[in-house]
Amino acid sequence: MGLSNFVIKYRWYIIIVTLVLVLLGIIPLTKIRVNPDLESYLPQTMPSIQNNKKIGEYFGNDELLLIIFQTEDVLNEKTLNRIRKITDTLSIMPQFGRVYSLFQGKDIRSEEGSMVVDPVVQRIPDNEDDREALRDAIRKNDLVYKVVVSEDFKYALIILSSDKTVNDDHLMQLIHETLQKYPGDEEIYINGSPFLRDEASKKIGRDIMLLLPIGLLVMFLILYFSFRELRSVLLPFFVVLFSIVISMALIPVFGWEFSLIGVIIPVMMLAIANNYGVYYAARYQDLRASQPDLEASELAKQVSGYLVTPVTLCGLTTIVGILGLVAHLFRPARQMGIVSAIGISFALLVSLLFIPAVLSLLKKGRIHKDLQDGSKGFIPSLTERAGEGITRHPKRIVGIFILFMAFCSAGLFFFKTAPDSNDVLPQSHSFNKAINIMDNSFGGSKMFNVMFQGDVKDPALLACLDKYEQELKKVPGVGTVTSLSSIIRKISKTLNDSTDAGYDHIPDSREGVAQYLELYSMSGDPQDLEQFVDFDYTSTLLTVQFKAETIGEIRSLLAKIEGMAREDSLEPVIGGYTLTDVDINESVEKGQYYSLLVAFVAIFILLSLIFKSFQAGLIGSIPLAFAVFCTFGLMGWLGKELDIVTALISSISIGLGVDFTIHVFWRIKWELAHGNNYGRSIKATLKTIGRGIVINASSVMLGFAVLSLSAFPLIRSFALLIILSLFLCLVCALVLIPAICYWTRPKFLEK
Repeated sequence: MGLSNFVIKYRWYIIIVTLVLVLLGIIPLTKIRVNPDLESYLPQTMPSIQNNKKIGEYFGNDELLLIIFQTEDVLNEKTLNRIRKITDTLSIMPQFGRVYSLFQGKDIRSEEGSMVVDPVVQRIPDNEDDREALRDAIRKNDLVYKVVVSEDFKYALIILSSDKTVNDDHLMQLIHETLQKYPGDEEIYINGSPFLRDEASKKIGRDIMLLLPIGLLVMFLILYFSFRELRSVLLPFFVVLFSIVISMALIPVFGWEFSLIGVIIPVMMLAIANNYGVYYAARYQDLRASQPDLEASELAKQVSGYLVTPVTLCGLTTIVGILGLVAHLFRPARQMGIVSAIGISFALLVSLLFIPAVLSLLKKGRIHKDLQDGSKGFIPSLTERAGEGITRHPKRIVGIFILFMAFCSAGLFFFKTAPDSNDVLPQSHSFNKAINIMDNSFGGSKMFNVMFQGDVKDPALLACLDKYEQELKKVPGVGTVTSLSSIIRKISKTLNDSTDAGYDHIPDSREGVAQYLELYSMSGDPQDLEQFVDFDYTSTLLTVQFKAETIGEIRSLLAKIEGMAREDSLEPVIGGYTLTDVDINESVEKGQYYSLLVAFVAIFILLSLIFKSFQAGLIGSIPLAFAVFCTFGLMGWLGKELDIVTALISSISIGLGVDFTIHVFWRIKWELAHGNNYGRSIKATLKTIGRGIVINASSVMLGFAVLSLSAFPLIRSFALLIILSLFLCLVCALVLIPAICYWTRPKFLEK
């Protein structure tokens, strides 16, 4: 029994089972959880994850939040009062661990031969003289100057720490409520991982609520203007809705969370899933016009019998291409590849079974105007001229493509990977404005935490830390470097005269170091040392605050730290959110290579099997290689960086672009089999299937264009680049492939 007969015989079962599956798929949708945490997307075996856990065992897993105040002079009475009130309020909240601002900063000084530790701000100045005296005191205190107060005194910081046990939304609500409780004229900027996650989570929800309805509306209008008939609009439309429900339902069913790049999944279903239904609607209208006497069931049977092979092949190649994402190192990319492939598979099955089953039950309706009425529109004229040019100058066309590819490929020398997650939110967002302020007015927005283990009171270890501090401060871009040795040297200044040998030096003995620390604990707050040393003085932390514009600069600094420690036979544990960015970067790069390789190999094998020729696999892969190299090359020329989202382009464009090539191969093969020569076959191919390919590609590109309305710059860049990549695949399939076929006359097309 053929598929078409099977569909007609069991049409009611097919319709009922399809609807039941979709209804069941709606239930898990209520359990979808959004996870905007980029760090959680990485494998737990990543060095940054493991190192951060090790450091967390000794110093806690707290994350930092920064509140930046901007005004003409942060030492004015109103601003200082506001900062003090906000600091005091946040300090008593159990959700925050350490709260550090100008009011927690310590002034370590000598007084009558003794060490005195007082707050930097003992009282808020109410006149110009006191204000300038405080300004001078701050400039001389490297524990606060350029740490919580900028060099030009236009910015002041409140640094908060909180562990991940507190919900991001609740954490940010507490901060916003406190800021509103104590209003002021200062500009406020916030930065930190909890803030990034909270903002990203809100924008993910906003994107789904906005992009999906707009995408559905755009697709509905495209279908309506294409077919001008409700059934031919609604059936492909339902295929899309069903595939979206199934693919999204799989996320909670598999126990996964909805990630930032998950926003692409429903839009991808919009762009891809309607293709198969469109083929059925178009063929149904053609047959109804050319054979008006056919019964509805016979009409549906012929549509199904004609389309089952090409639609299945196109669906399989798309699925195989997208499954290339399974080789990605980035967990959400793998998950996206799996659920998208299953969603497309479901759309393919629904198109093959559900649509003809429904069509067989409907009345035929009125006959539509035949598209092939002799009139020439823009697309038919364009494809006809392309056919003439290809058969006249095939070698010249191939040469032009090679030159264009060479030009684009030169851009690969300028191709870069994004060094951090700053582009998750727009540049105008408070998060990124805070980063710019940290880079320009403080020590930098990036940080490494370097943990050393051993006897922390050992002068030799402290001397190493001191040496590292001095060396790292010489590195361009490094702002502040702090460790226990900084505190020890500062204590030595208060206990020794400037002419003494011990002034601004680490004591030569362990006992001397212990005495310094004991004196500080007696004079100041012992908790001040908790950020540098653990309870039993066996682990100490060196923090490096810096700015960097490229991943190369970050890796260079990382290599310097490791190299210095290696020279002293020390094995530090390096962590921090910037190291996580490095691992994300490496995951994106390696994931790109792996998924690209898997997709190329799979498509090559599939094309070779379909056309029973390795030559078909080789020629069919040319448009894909052309599109990938040119897209990434143009990214290099345009300064677009590879990030967690744009890294998905290659697998998706390969999966979609190969469809165009299959249609061209299939039609040329069919024309040759019917006695045409290569010239006439290529012209006929472009005149017939060429128009359909252009319309199909245009609808897919319009579907992805909806992503340009995303709140995330990463997603907007993806929209632009995937459209570019698909356009290159389209031009290759309609121009380069026919030119190569006309020039080389491949044998597999003549079989």
